[in-house]
Amino acid sequence: MTQSASIDAGTLLARLRELGEIGRDEAGALTRLAASDEDKLGRDRLVAWLKEADLEVQVDRIGNIFGIWDIESDVAPLMLGSHIDTVINAGIFDGCYGVLSALSVIEAMKASGMKPDRPVIVAAFTNEEGVRYAPDMMGSLVHAGGLDVDAALAVVGTDGTILGEELRRIGYAGPMEPGSIVPSAFIEAHIEQGPVLEAEGKLMGAVANLQGIFWQKVTIRGAANHAGTTPTSMRADAGLAAAKVITFLRQLVEGSASVATVGTIRFGPNAINVIPDFAEFTIDLRDPDLGVWEARQAALTDFLAGLETSDGVTVETEQLARFEPVTFDGGIVRMIEEAAAARQLSCRRMTSGAGHDAQMMARICPAAMIFVPSRDGISHNPREHTDDASLIAGAQVLLDTACRIVSGR
Repeated sequence: MTQSASIDAGTLLARLRELGEIGRDEAGALTRLAASDEDKLGRDRLVAWLKEADLEVQVDRIGNIFGIWDIESDVAPLMLGSHIDTVINAGIFDGCYGVLSALSVIEAMKASGMKPDRPVIVAAFTNEEGVRYAPDMMGSLVHAGGLDVDAALAVVGTDGTILGEELRRIGYAGPMEPGSIVPSAFIEAHIEQGPVLEAEGKLMGAVANLQGIFWQKVTIRGAANHAGTTPTSMRADAGLAAAKVITFLRQLVEGSASVATVGTIRFGPNAINVIPDFAEFTIDLRDPDLGVWEARQAALTDFLAGLETSDGVTVETEQLARFEPVTFDGGIVRMIEEAAAARQLSCRRMTSGAGHDAQMMARICPAAMIFVPSRDGISHNPREHTDDASLIAGAQVLLDTACRIVSGR
């Protein structure tokens, strides 16, 4: 494989750190929630870099930003990218690495004098994290046609704001219709956000598939009563029923590739000496195999129905999100492996446990992902860290793969 183009390591690392300073509070915590004032500042900095690279900048109605190296060609563009919004008290690499490495790829292609056979585009999708507005991965989901743009713009945030109004306020409600650009392929470079690569001593991950994600809110209603005078056999304890669900979920996934998490929970009346008459909690259930994932959901439904009989409670459920497992394009995955091998970088095929914009883009074009190691598997946390050498290696593999695609090899 030809390796004539090279990533400008200093520029990529400097940009990551500069963007990582935008949105810090007095205590130094980094937070750039979608469509916030901090997000505007990050977007403004990204757009300036895109323009410095002589790329055409377009923004669509949901606020997705595209930096376009426009080549006159009948071939659909290659799109690379991720997102720059963050969680609360975030690290500096999640999402931002994918966007800025994509920009570095185009700059490296230009510096080498390469003439691609199609346009190459940097994409920064809106609201991937879903912290302020639900669902997550919103910008790419809208782009891929999985969510109506007007419905997305009308979403009310956790702070009572409306996404469409906030995008207009910060100047990123663009004129372009989402989905106007249908790429020939999409590749997203990302930190792993997990411990596998580091634990196995691998320098690179070629992501072959992505787990299905099922989110559900469960509300259990029982009867409040005195904690001391009500016999155990005569209780309708919503708290106990919730605990049984949590225990069931662990038993359901034990020893398998499935994972289940109850991440939020609250009781009512929430008093030390009163039996709970109310429990509300969320369930996050994931598996890379569609059949297994659906079977787990069915088992959960049956268990919740059985609780109403066994515990004398009522159970209500609300589906919050459901994204089926994704298998990425085998040809691009092999190109990533071959690019890593050509640079003598150890690489493994792997499954992504987290959701990413690439899973949405896989609905409309061949897609794949490149992972680089995360120290101690930590992400969504100020301690999130990937070594400089790994960041550059991943960007170089992204460049080599992109060069192969746009040169028809």
